[in-house]
Amino acid sequence: MEADRPVWTALGRAADGRIAQVDLTEDGTVLATASVDLEGLAEAVAAHEAAVRPRWVLPDVRTWYPRLLAAGVTLERCLDLRLVHRILRHSQLVADVRALRAATAWDTPVDPAPEVERGGEALFDLDPSAARDQGVPHDIDEVLAELGRQREALDGARDPGRLRLLAAAESAGALIAAELQAAGIPWDVAEHDRILTAALGPRPAAGSPPARMVEVGAEVRAALGDPQLSLESPPRLLRALHRAGIDVRSTSQWELQEQEHPAIEPLLRYKKMSRLLTANGWAWIDEWVHEGRYRPVYVPGGVVTGRWASSGGGALQIPRQLRPALRADPGWMLVSADVSQLEPRVLAAMAADEAMITAGAGRDLYAGIVDAGIVATRQEAKVGVLGALYGGTTGDSGRVVPRLRQRFPAAMALVDGAAATGERGGTVTTWLGRSSPAPEQEWTRAQAEAHGADAPAGEGERARRAARDRGRFTRNFVVQGTAAEWALSWMAGLRLALSRFEEVPAERAASASGPVFARRPHLAFFLHDEVIVHAPAEQAEAAAAAIRESAQAAGRLLFPGSPIDFPLDLEISERSAQK
Repeated sequence: MEADRPVWTALGRAADGRIAQVDLTEDGTVLATASVDLEGLAEAVAAHEAAVRPRWVLPDVRTWYPRLLAAGVTLERCLDLRLVHRILRHSQLVADVRALRAATAWDTPVDPAPEVERGGEALFDLDPSAARDQGVPHDIDEVLAELGRQREALDGARDPGRLRLLAAAESAGALIAAELQAAGIPWDVAEHDRILTAALGPRPAAGSPPARMVEVGAEVRAALGDPQLSLESPPRLLRALHRAGIDVRSTSQWELQEQEHPAIEPLLRYKKMSRLLTANGWAWIDEWVHEGRYRPVYVPGGVVTGRWASSGGGALQIPRQLRPALRADPGWMLVSADVSQLEPRVLAAMAADEAMITAGAGRDLYAGIVDAGIVATRQEAKVGVLGALYGGTTGDSGRVVPRLRQRFPAAMALVDGAAATGERGGTVTTWLGRSSPAPEQEWTRAQAEAHGADAPAGEGERARRAARDRGRFTRNFVVQGTAAEWALSWMAGLRLALSRFEEVPAERAASASGPVFARRPHLAFFLHDEVIVHAPAEQAEAAAAAIRESAQAAGRLLFPGSPIDFPLDLEISERSAQK
């Protein structure tokens, strides 16, 4: 095989139940075929990766990659057909989506299959008939057919370069998600227990509430005059609040904190305790932390904008007070970095708004807005920018947004235009080509009926409110989705940079990180605009430099020629700080 020929290698099940491996050129010409038993797959993939370094074509990374990682095998690049299919079949940049939409077998939910959380073994059933009940098709003929459909869609797309970049970034994200679960987050169970004990009291017997929760619950019941009240029942709690003269429509924190009554302060404390116990209490430790590692299940593209979700363990909702439980192994460090004002910077770059780019150049963007004389305080600047992104029209947002329109006309025109498109029922698209879903037929019908001559009274206002809601969604979609694309590009570049670090000696290994990541720096955590790298202490500074360089490279990749920068708040420490 010629070294200078682009090679793609597709994997799938052959008719005889073995694993087929097909090498192809960029135009789809088959170069070679081979097959291997499942037991020999990891060895065969490792040898091919070392010799050829192809872009692997996998029907679904989440079902194939965990087995390879467990065997100590990593892939440098891949194409995740399942994830890319979902992007292309909806993208407004694809001229002809008929073939993709006809391939309904590839339209699967984004949540990972249950077998993935148990290690993925069941997904490699060699019985071809069983494979059809496990999500997308895995037969090699169907894999190659879908690859052909996606190539045709990309070749005929408007601005195919951007869509190809999105496909590569989304697929890299799939690899990273599996690697994050395989490596895990170093977790200090003793520190977690200390935090829980300080907040809730000592660990109680199974089925019993912690002592401090009992005490605070008694305060609430006494203040409400109902000693038998179940605080975990929202309907009963709401009735008790009403009996006490507290006029609220719900038991939400935001509504309660506006009230003045002796029951409110202990009730808010109780609710905070209850959330901690339920989401990240001792039962969570027992289920999710093993051998010093927390291994969450990430779902790439789990949010419609392209942001990640999680399907187990709540990695994207770890409360700040538990951050000290993230603790590096002995001789290793945590290198934490988050981007300052990612979404506003992405908006400035998309709109090529020179004034907004200048306001954030090399510094806090909100402080730059203050220095420009637009508002008096950083908090006003933050509220105004978030109002611009999310469609705030009242309070401080409503007061500041008009000033932003005057000073940052290009940026505001971009989000205002996206909102107007959504209000009309149109579709908007991110920088690289992910399109928002079309409105539901019921929404479209209701809009049409509300503007008809025979529309009932009040229908027009309800339709306008629904249109504004959709406008707020599309306003944010283009920015949040593009920010997610930047974050994927950042992580993809960082992942490759870290893979080139020298391995430390076996005696320095972080053994709980598994065969792939025990001896070199690796990504351990991701949260929208934040990453944490677990690195040997002597490589921590170099890992920090790689994080910075990858962030700037992601900016150049998405916005070539733009002066936009993406400054980081970066820290090297043994423990993750409370942020």
